[in-house]
Amino acid sequence: MSVLQKPNRKASARNQIDLQGVKDATLLLTGNRYRAVLHVSPINFELKSEDERDAIIDTYESFLNSVGTQLQILVRTREIDMDQYLDGLETKRGEETEEVYKDQLSRYGEFVRGLITTNKILSRNFYVVVPFDAQDKMDFETIAEQLNLKADIVAKGLARLGIAARRLADLELLDLFYSFYNPQQSKLQPLSLQALQVLNAMYVTSEARA
Repeated sequence: MSVLQKPNRKASARNQIDLQGVKDATLLLTGNRYRAVLHVSPINFELKSEDERDAIIDTYESFLNSVGTQLQILVRTREIDMDQYLDGLETKRGEETEEVYKDQLSRYGEFVRGLITTNKILSRNFYVVVPFDAQDKMDFETIAEQLNLKADIVAKGLARLGIAARRLADLELLDLFYSFYNPQQSKLQPLSLQALQVLNAMYVTSEARA
């Protein structure tokens, strides 16, 4: 290929991401592979008593033995853009009529600005990815039913550990991929609902829409 020839960036990106589409809270991957993603709440294991830790370990072992499927655990750490938060503080300060509260908001804003000059403010999210690999002739309705059953079993097992689980919807799944492949842009310019809907329309193939 000539160095002056424009590469097919859309095709190469799709090959790298391995994502065919999103439908009904389900990731459609190549090779008849499907995934549900659960956003899960963390528990602070270090703050538990020894008896509580033993109980959690025993319950987790029982959960892994009974879940009947492979799972992927994903930890996503993202830097938070504090500019919007600070702008909100300034807006509140401008709307405040009591001088004492205006002074407190001003001092707090200065404290936050000083904090972020030497430290990054991070958010950490935890996910469990539930897989389903379909046979060639399975229709999407059957696939969705099987994957929903698996995801429900996993969520109930996590609940026994004191972990709340919530399945990501279509736009949340696309936003997760967007944050992975465009980390700087996602921090400075989060996707709007309209932009996510456009992405969804672009990435869902004709097969996914069927």
